[in-house]
Amino acid sequence: MNYRLEPQPLEWIDRSETLEFTLEGKPCKAYQGDCISSALLAEGRRVLGRSFKYHRPRGVLTLADHDVNALFQSSARPNIRGDVTQVTEGLSLTPCNVNGTLDSDSDSRIGWLSRFMPVGFYYKAFYKPRQLFPLWEKLIRKKAGLGQVDTAWQVERQAKSYAYADLLVIGAGASGMQAALSAAEAGLDVVLVDENPHIGGSLDYQLTNDPSVAPERKRLKDSVTQHPNIRVLTSTLACGWYTDHYLPLLTPQGIIKLRSRGVIHAGGVMEQPAVFRNNDLPGVMMASAAQRLISRYAVKPGQRAVVFSANEEGYRAVLDLLEAGVDVVAVADPGEPGLRGDCAKQVMAKGIKVLQQTQVYEALGRQSLTGVKLAAASKGQCDPAHLQHFDCDLLLMSMGWAPAAQLIYQAGGKLAYDSGLEQLLPAHLPEGIFACGRLNGAFTLAQRLADAKAAAAEAVAWLAGQPQPRDLTIFRDSQPHSHPWPIIEHPKGKNFIDFDEDLQLKDLSNAMTEGFDNIELLKRFSTVGMGPSQGKHANMNAIRVLARHHGIGIDAAGSTTARPFFHPVPVSALAGRRFRPERLTALHSLHLVLGAQFMEAGVWLRPEYYGSVAEREASIRNEVLAVRQGLGLIDVSTLGKIEVMGPDAERLLDLVYTMKMSSLAIGMTRYGLMVDDSGVIIDDGIVARVSKDRFYVTATTSHADATFKILSKQIQFCGLNVRLVNRTGSLAAMNLAGPHSRRILSALTDIDLDEAAFPYLGMREGQLCGYPVRLIRVGFVGELGYEIHLPHNAAVAVWQALMQAGESVGIRPFGVEAQRILRLEKGHIIVGQDTDGLTNPFEAAMSWAVPLKSKLWFTGKPSLALLKDRCKRRLVGFRLAEGAPEKQVKECHLILEADEMVGRVTSVAFSPSLGCVIGLAMLDLPLADQLKTIQIRTDQGELLSATLCDLPFYDPQGARQRVDIEEVA
Repeated sequence: MNYRLEPQPLEWIDRSETLEFTLEGKPCKAYQGDCISSALLAEGRRVLGRSFKYHRPRGVLTLADHDVNALFQSSARPNIRGDVTQVTEGLSLTPCNVNGTLDSDSDSRIGWLSRFMPVGFYYKAFYKPRQLFPLWEKLIRKKAGLGQVDTAWQVERQAKSYAYADLLVIGAGASGMQAALSAAEAGLDVVLVDENPHIGGSLDYQLTNDPSVAPERKRLKDSVTQHPNIRVLTSTLACGWYTDHYLPLLTPQGIIKLRSRGVIHAGGVMEQPAVFRNNDLPGVMMASAAQRLISRYAVKPGQRAVVFSANEEGYRAVLDLLEAGVDVVAVADPGEPGLRGDCAKQVMAKGIKVLQQTQVYEALGRQSLTGVKLAAASKGQCDPAHLQHFDCDLLLMSMGWAPAAQLIYQAGGKLAYDSGLEQLLPAHLPEGIFACGRLNGAFTLAQRLADAKAAAAEAVAWLAGQPQPRDLTIFRDSQPHSHPWPIIEHPKGKNFIDFDEDLQLKDLSNAMTEGFDNIELLKRFSTVGMGPSQGKHANMNAIRVLARHHGIGIDAAGSTTARPFFHPVPVSALAGRRFRPERLTALHSLHLVLGAQFMEAGVWLRPEYYGSVAEREASIRNEVLAVRQGLGLIDVSTLGKIEVMGPDAERLLDLVYTMKMSSLAIGMTRYGLMVDDSGVIIDDGIVARVSKDRFYVTATTSHADATFKILSKQIQFCGLNVRLVNRTGSLAAMNLAGPHSRRILSALTDIDLDEAAFPYLGMREGQLCGYPVRLIRVGFVGELGYEIHLPHNAAVAVWQALMQAGESVGIRPFGVEAQRILRLEKGHIIVGQDTDGLTNPFEAAMSWAVPLKSKLWFTGKPSLALLKDRCKRRLVGFRLAEGAPEKQVKECHLILEADEMVGRVTSVAFSPSLGCVIGLAMLDLPLADQLKTIQIRTDQGELLSATLCDLPFYDPQGARQRVDIEEVA
């Protein structure tokens, strides 16, 4: 059946453009401007999703970005909100949280077990017998969560921008537009934002059929859009408030960070559900949701309706249903219809059955609504002995409102419960924060416009430095628009408070009985308000339940803390563009020619390996073997390179490095380990002594700038006579490594490379291919090698000369991945990979680098002196048996002993030199000393045995770092 209505006066859809999309592989049609939910309802679909816990069928609830049970998945995105996301051509969707299909979800059987799954059951179950917990864990992980993340996603970059305004007005309904207009006419620069694609707010769906509103609507829209002092941002969400009125505005193009001198909150109110049995069935929705369907999307929400109304807005919705051709069979009013204003009189004049002092006791149906049971109500209690049955496929709830005041709470504002309106209303607003409209209790159009003008006048005066505080209550309505207790108990339950979390009334009652009877404790134990909608339709009723439990007022019951964000914000919007620079080495163009595949290393792009993606593993393996058996060349220009000069240079380096640098001989180098005041490893590198008062320091790629900063701070702090020059960008560097390196290099340089003249860990300066260079004998990869530091503009020529000279011995360029395997074979750590934010040198098996007795002072020494005998873990080496799968063990896999986590893998790789998988692991003490084998848990949950072994794995005597290939042979 087609539920599309004839054209509506303010509809958002463009009927001239038809779109096609699919849901569960079935073709669907929509008009341009349709949201997913409206398009599906127009085609007669009632079930739009399944609930999180029990997989109950769910449909439209609010159509206001709160329908978190109508979530969909596309090939590119999970958790698409159907009630606000527009259909695009060719969109292919599947429902989230469904095992099977929407109409036949096999996980709906979980509902049969609901009596065994009370609130908080997950805190108490699954622990015994302990052996079964891995099974339960797998099942829970499989069932938990919403949507599937595509791990091969396309990178999205959304630019952040920055803006300033005198006044930000949030909400472009009647109040917001009038407030913006009044402020702009007073000369203020105003930004008006609304999360909807069109301005107008409730004027365009609740008051569409009121002819008296049309002139005011036109005046406001025309004036706002044409005023030069007003910037209108639609489809824009003010998603948080931060100090000094700094607000992120989420737009389709990215986040605008707006600094405003003041903020007017005119975001209106959020309709709240009634709580009765089966109030979650498809076909049960807020009255405002039905009005949005009709006015915005020209969709008939149902054929035969019952309306449950405790305010004038519900009766207005009845009139809108009648206008749309819906048969309204009854209106259930828990109070007196005579108090509902002119709309109630019009409804009764049309002959609609209006039942006073009547509540909905139960909604009927399995997959969707088929009828309701109404019961007489007295003092908030139903009389189930006298029930009336009505067949219907639509049940509207109009029980009341909660203010959209989350950002006011974030700013430090306070709200108080008004027993006259039965609604939370602003009681105290911080400086620069103003409120108006229905959020402030002004409900009629005249009240809203007057309240908006008053709020704007107050804001203008405050910004002019002449504050004129106003009485917030002047324009508030005198009639209640919310019911104080829209909650109907039922012995069979299924009366849901929170649709996100499938929380029933009895769940909250049980939680309070167990002692979680504070609003914050109740939230955390029961998870009420913790779902994707963040309690927008659940928190108010939860507070009512808590207040009644204690016999106290709403204010005394309190409310939970409101934190950013108001709605979920995509990570792509939070990330923005790449704020870090992308740096390229002097050799980048040559790497491209050589077929390098690049990886990010801090801000740098470095060759990961050379070759095609399809041959990645073979390429890395061949690069490793080239260094071990012949000759390899790697670009290490990204290393930090710092000149340290001055009379106090050696004193500075003694302060910041654990090793003693003042005793270093000229022309020699020493490993430099840097720790912070707490003894945690933060960097390592090489320190070379060029002359008495001059040193050359290298730092890791990612810590180069931080190392320079630490050195600079120590100079200032200690008043040292030292000058630093950061040469990271002006110098290039490359490492020629392998048994042939001395012979090939000696033909190109005037530096004497003989072992006696240039020993291991030595440093020499001279000429290479006619360019000034600094050579350093290093052993990071475990072979005879020379690190070549040279001017940036000489890098290409020297690289090409080395590659040409090394052709006779099969020289190969090698990338970062091969270097990591080579260093792993030697047992060398990578700071930040084999260490974490708590690792000290003793845990990293580097006690040799901490001279506590021979060195008077260095940064972190007092802490390390205490930590030496308090280590609880240590880095160890392990290897798998030959023939073990190469990719089964991964970094960060856990190590288990007697089913307890006792460590983790920090580095692991297949060693082409040794023919087996080797790795490093951080293992708890004393197990690191006692165990011979360890058990590593893989991704599949299997335990894989590995043997602990001494480090290094390769060439433990270090002979290959000192001799030529002829000597090795």
